[in-house]
Amino acid sequence: MVDQISKTYQSSKQKVLSVINRQLVETYWQVGQHIVEYEQGGDVKAQYGTKLIEKLSADLSMLHGKGFSISNLKRMRQFYVEFPITIGATVSHQLSWSHYVELLKIDDKLERSFYEQQSQIENWSIRELKRQKKASLFLRLAATKDKKGILKLAKEGQVIEKPADLIREPYVLDFLQIPEPNHFNETDIEKRIIDSLQHFLLELGKGFAFIGRQYRITLGNRHFKIDLVFYHRILKCFVLIDLKKEEAGYEDIGQMNMYMGYFEKEENTEGDNPPIGIVLSKNKDELLIKYAMNNVNSQLFVSKYQLYLPDKEELKNLIEKQLEAK
Repeated sequence: MVDQISKTYQSSKQKVLSVINRQLVETYWQVGQHIVEYEQGGDVKAQYGTKLIEKLSADLSMLHGKGFSISNLKRMRQFYVEFPITIGATVSHQLSWSHYVELLKIDDKLERSFYEQQSQIENWSIRELKRQKKASLFLRLAATKDKKGILKLAKEGQVIEKPADLIREPYVLDFLQIPEPNHFNETDIEKRIIDSLQHFLLELGKGFAFIGRQYRITLGNRHFKIDLVFYHRILKCFVLIDLKKEEAGYEDIGQMNMYMGYFEKEENTEGDNPPIGIVLSKNKDELLIKYAMNNVNSQLFVSKYQLYLPDKEELKNLIEKQLEAK
């Protein structure tokens, strides 16, 4: 009975918090609407002075206490201006006011739209949203797409429909806190990943479930160990990851192909799709990989990782060129 009552209480509490969150977001949007439409005649581009906001903040704070600081009122005004249709029509039940504050800090509309969609798709906390912004997730994903793909990514977020949708280039492992240059090996990286598994799962994206580390398989009386094994619940398949300290070679591709063949024949059960293999290396020779991958399983990928945050300006310049292309 205690267990049932506790579950009922927690469920009801969560529903109440959800209703409060939605009402708070709607209220702040309406406050922004009042500031723009009533006190400024509806002119979004009006040069409103700090005196107006300061006086409004003082009066509202006197009546209602906290929540109406000058900075908050400016955010509410911006909220209404930047989300005139989306929020006015339907307010997301998932995103809190704190989410929207983080989104409003993003100037680029395509980038902001992506993080808005992805926050809902993957149910990101504020901390996770900040981490993905800092790690330039949108820029990394967009850099591998053409103009049409970038626009779709911004509008819909990262939709997982096929194995290639899982891959990022590069994977950012700054949370491992390995300074460069540093003498480390695959085992060190692997251990740090396990110690920071929650961060690594966030970097991998939605749908990953951890299965094991140093997963042992036996072929012809020979033993092999796969660094990391996951299961992807959306694509319904195993995802095998092999870590390489330096550059990925053709022999690494052959070995991963063997692992994938083993899993498909020996580990898959009814309903499982063919496994995905990722060789994750610090460097890769694109030409070597191209020829080594010739006629190899299309669900095998070689991707790079880096131990520091990417250069945003370089990524932005690349994306701008893609968007300008006809």
